[in-house]
Amino acid sequence: MHVSPRPAEPSTISSPSEAGATAPAATAAAPTPRKFVPRFRREKIDTAGQTPPPETDRWSSGSRSKWAELNGATGDLGTYIPIVLALTLASDLNLGTTLIFTGVYNFVTGAIYGVPMPVQPMKSIAAVAISNPEFGIPEVMAAGICTAGILFLLGVTGLMQLVYRLIPVSVVRGIQLAQGLSFAMTAVKYIKNVQDFAKSKSGGERDWLGLDGLLLALICAVFIVIVNGAGEDQNGNQESTETGDEEGWCSGKRVKKIVFSLPSAFLIFLLGVVLAIIRGPNAVKGFKFGPSRIEVVSISKQAWKQGFIKGTIPQLPLSVLNSVIAVCKLSTDLFPEREITATSVSMTVGLMNLIGCWFGAMPCCHGAGGLAGQYKFGGRSGGCVALLGVAKLVLGLVLGSSMVKVLTQFPVGVLGVLLLFAGIELAMCSRDMNTKEESFVVLVCTAVSMVGSSAALGFLCGIVAHLLLKMRNMSSDGHSCTSVLWFHRNP
Repeated sequence: MHVSPRPAEPSTISSPSEAGATAPAATAAAPTPRKFVPRFRREKIDTAGQTPPPETDRWSSGSRSKWAELNGATGDLGTYIPIVLALTLASDLNLGTTLIFTGVYNFVTGAIYGVPMPVQPMKSIAAVAISNPEFGIPEVMAAGICTAGILFLLGVTGLMQLVYRLIPVSVVRGIQLAQGLSFAMTAVKYIKNVQDFAKSKSGGERDWLGLDGLLLALICAVFIVIVNGAGEDQNGNQESTETGDEEGWCSGKRVKKIVFSLPSAFLIFLLGVVLAIIRGPNAVKGFKFGPSRIEVVSISKQAWKQGFIKGTIPQLPLSVLNSVIAVCKLSTDLFPEREITATSVSMTVGLMNLIGCWFGAMPCCHGAGGLAGQYKFGGRSGGCVALLGVAKLVLGLVLGSSMVKVLTQFPVGVLGVLLLFAGIELAMCSRDMNTKEESFVVLVCTAVSMVGSSAALGFLCGIVAHLLLKMRNMSSDGHSCTSVLWFHRNP
């Protein structure tokens, strides 16, 4: 029996002879409007101008390797480990409790959002605790609870979503660029100089040789560049290089495919664990099995006052801008098929700390740098952070606070390499600014944020620069005065 072939799809018709009688209908059809996608996502649009279909599985990224998700899970450790270790050594943070709670946070956020949404320390609060011996655990937890309460209130009332929609994209890009460059500069210090996390100080220059030497860090950096490149989609590049009948290149392509699929960050992290055990063999002997004792933290009136003034006030602008606004914008850029709102992100940050801080868990938030780092190393779904969450939970329940003995021996230069590429990935998000005016606002916001060491100050200067440029162009464009306040809306 003769079976007629399936007619070609309209988007795949290349000539009238291939389509037969259906060609006129295809050519007469109205073109499908193209949806805007940032430059660094345009290579994933098909020939019909459509974005890829929405992913339905929050735990898996389809055909992508599970090794890629595991590799992405380690992309945020360059930020997480140094801050947790510093707080544990300087302020007597309960590491076991922190691992348990942050593990639960990772798993839950992975299930809710379906993207590698990171869980990071609140950096301003951590910086105050590390540098000020009088700012102890009660003050740290009070600061985290106050910050969380405000963020939760902003989310419940819808004010956070309103703020997100009104802030110009160029200002958000400036915050991202400043945060990315800040991560990269900190990473270079980790690689170049010996670090004392307990005192939050850098020592002399790192030796070239040794188990935490400069040469080791450089080799790790070169390995990541070879495997991951500049962060492009390696699968797409590999497919485009396969030309068919050139059999002499088959073996070389096979080797290249294997190399490009290696979980570089995960392998480097495992190397760091092995070196930590070799550097401090007594740390393994000192393991105490079982979780740390979880207790409710007693917070006095004075601790509430000091926590709010010294911790919440400097942390709140950073949390709003980098933990909510920048995270939502970056999520939209990287995962346009996922709808992540500022309201939900603000509420999850609030709920995490309104629960965990009462039991001594480190104040946490989401962060654009962590999301960029996990995406850089292959994280594409909620399963990425869920794997990290399970690992934290197991370590917290099995080893508890005794894990700190191994972390103190972990090669800091290796952490610096992971943090370096996470910072670069975040900074590269600003490259989609198409006009000189947008680039001007980005650079003003970035420069002020970095020189003034304040994301809030950079944000205000970026807003002022944006408004001034709008006012300058108002007369030539024929816009009314009210249009000056109509910012470019975020999606």
